[in-house]
Amino acid sequence: MELHNLKPAQGSNKSRKRIARGQGSGHGGTSTRGHKGDGARSGHYTKRNFEGGQMPLQMRLPKVGFKNPNRVSYVPFNLGQIQEIAEKHGVDTISAEFLLEKGYTSRTEKVKILGAGELTSKLNVSAHACSASAKEAIEKLGGSVNIA
Repeated sequence: MELHNLKPAQGSNKSRKRIARGQGSGHGGTSTRGHKGDGARSGHYTKRNFEGGQMPLQMRLPKVGFKNPNRVSYVPFNLGQIQEIAEKHGVDTISAEFLLEKGYTSRTEKVKILGAGELTSKLNVSAHACSASAKEAIEKLGGSVNIA
């Protein structure tokens, strides 16, 4: 076998359909568009999800749920996590900007401090929101909470 002897397998290459090239081509006359109707006209296109007049699937299915456009979501940080972060970086002030700088949050996320976990040292915390139990635990050790 040599390169000039190679050819495709039998039936693997098909010639393309050459429409509107006369009756002898087998695709003359209406040129595969059928007789009359919208699809036979120039400029015709089918809209996305159009099912030939049948009720489309997305209209047959029930509408579910509700997305509140005014919802505010927070990234939660428990007191235990805040304590670990403070010990790891050797700081006594934790703010949303600090968490962003260290890669714990992204630019668009808001921070909320929650009361789970144990706090062992005095910390000054600045966040977008804070639970009552977290605020109480921070202030009990002499720290302060600033809601920004």
